[in-house]
Amino acid sequence: MIEKVNPSHPDKVADRIAGAIVDLAYATEENPKIAVEVLIGHGKCHVMIETSATLSFDEVKRAINRIAGDVKQDIVIVPQDKELAANQVDEIRCGDNGIFKGVPLTEEQLKLSKTARNLYEKYPMDGKYILDGERLIICQSHAKTTDLQKLYPTAQINPLGDWTGGTDVDTGATNRKLGSDMADSVTGGGLHGKDLSKADVSINIHAFLKAQQTGKPVELVCAIGDEKVDGLPYSEIVEEARDFVDQLGGFEKLAKWGLF
Repeated sequence: MIEKVNPSHPDKVADRIAGAIVDLAYATEENPKIAVEVLIGHGKCHVMIETSATLSFDEVKRAINRIAGDVKQDIVIVPQDKELAANQVDEIRCGDNGIFKGVPLTEEQLKLSKTARNLYEKYPMDGKYILDGERLIICQSHAKTTDLQKLYPTAQINPLGDWTGGTDVDTGATNRKLGSDMADSVTGGGLHGKDLSKADVSINIHAFLKAQQTGKPVELVCAIGDEKVDGLPYSEIVEEARDFVDQLGGFEKLAKWGLF
């Protein structure tokens, strides 16, 4: 079984804001160090940014408004810890401890991802979906149940009835929907709001891609400062992840749907 949420789900709004801020950092530096946490809901957006890059408050505010609309903003920008930053001075090395896995996607997971995208094209509002074998559950805001039933006659539609959705109904937080983004590849590392030096980003992407290429599960472990992971220079893993993110169109685009 698999759950997928769309880009207008409050948790994905938080992920997208975090991704957009990371994109701003990469617009100023080739290899910035940044970590972003976002909490949003009920007209307020709290953002905590630790970064080596010089960010414009106005650009951060515009990114939040573009994604979340007119919300009251609480933004804190602080420098990255100097001792942690020193880890990366001479060369690109692993920026965190962690255990990671990559798991090949199933036909069921790919099918739901396609269904979620098709629904979002027609209804670009808060929605979440589950597929368990033949059982499809669709919770789509701002859509009449009768209209959805015509599109998916065998699905269970809006079990509690029509609903509004969005950040005025629920709160969103960064990295709270990793199962939607990574399927069975989820471990302890959050994918969003971080630069490529962070293992949570680059090794998660590396393990996921390797699992899709080989058709076999992948398990990896790393320590902060490692120069090699999975027998590869860490810099190569970073560049692999950079290519993946660039092909999607940036970190905000990565945050829209995750890895699949």
